[in-house]
Amino acid sequence: MAALRRPSRSARSARFTPDLDPDFGDRALTEARHDMVIGRWQGVRDLLRATGEDWPCRTHRLRLLAHAAAGSSTVEAWRAAEPDSPDAAVLRAATEVVRVFDTAIAAGRGSTVDRARLDATVDSCLGAAQAAPADPMPWVSLLSVARLYEGGVQRRELRQWFDELRRRDPYNTEGHAQLLRYWSARWHGTHGAMYDFARDAAGVAPPGSPLPILVQLARVEEYRYIADGALGRGPVRGFDQHWKHELAVTELRRTYARWIGGREPGRPVAPEEVPDLNYLAHAACYAGQVEVAREVLGMLGARASWVPWSYTGDPEEQFVRFREGLGVA
Repeated sequence: MAALRRPSRSARSARFTPDLDPDFGDRALTEARHDMVIGRWQGVRDLLRATGEDWPCRTHRLRLLAHAAAGSSTVEAWRAAEPDSPDAAVLRAATEVVRVFDTAIAAGRGSTVDRARLDATVDSCLGAAQAAPADPMPWVSLLSVARLYEGGVQRRELRQWFDELRRRDPYNTEGHAQLLRYWSARWHGTHGAMYDFARDAAGVAPPGSPLPILVQLARVEEYRYIADGALGRGPVRGFDQHWKHELAVTELRRTYARWIGGREPGRPVAPEEVPDLNYLAHAACYAGQVEVAREVLGMLGARASWVPWSYTGDPEEQFVRFREGLGVA
């Protein structure tokens, strides 16, 4: 295996700048999010209508639009103007989920969110599911808000929400990621439950699906949990091997083979693939898997995401350092 090499002084002087665009190059989404912030909803309506039933793209766009909508009343204005619009109902529900998470974050970890507020958010999501029966996004929203219930939600209810998601989009990566976090030790499960879920989902994904990246998401979630618990108490014993022990490397290579090996050769990287590709690149870099890291970073070009790099340091510094060390053009 080739080794990472230190860049020369001339290479360092010509260092490129990663593109941390939150929309990952989706210019139509950028314009629509700007419209949302300044109170215009017509461009958002047109964007979602044009997205159609491209579920990965639609889920990606709705999730980021909801973050843009959370600080204004634009989505409520759209609902008032077009009360029968399924897209407006779905975005309104996703926005309520963002708002309730913002409330939880402001209250601080360990605080509880008002149960009535959570129930109202769930009702909004269920209403959106009725308005847009084919759309997986309301069920993604439900799997997200489930984490905020003290003690979680009943298993039967959680299973029903997950089954409804899979009926509409069996390999929806965002919905699976939300349930993975639910089962993590940070929320309502354990490391074992989280990894079991990730491995089971990855095992049934068809070639070319990004769903196997769940195993690398789980490894990042475990890292965050242990690192948070170690703050102020020195290093965690054996933690330097977290990314590169035998099982971690085997699973990384399996994800690469099933996802990247199964993608249509030469197909451009879509904006919604960029966050998951950053998880794969991060795992490969920290595992020292040079060939995998070089190929995935080459696929990404300059498109970096804040997460997961921010959990292990400065995202821009790491992205640049690994690219230069691998000689990625």
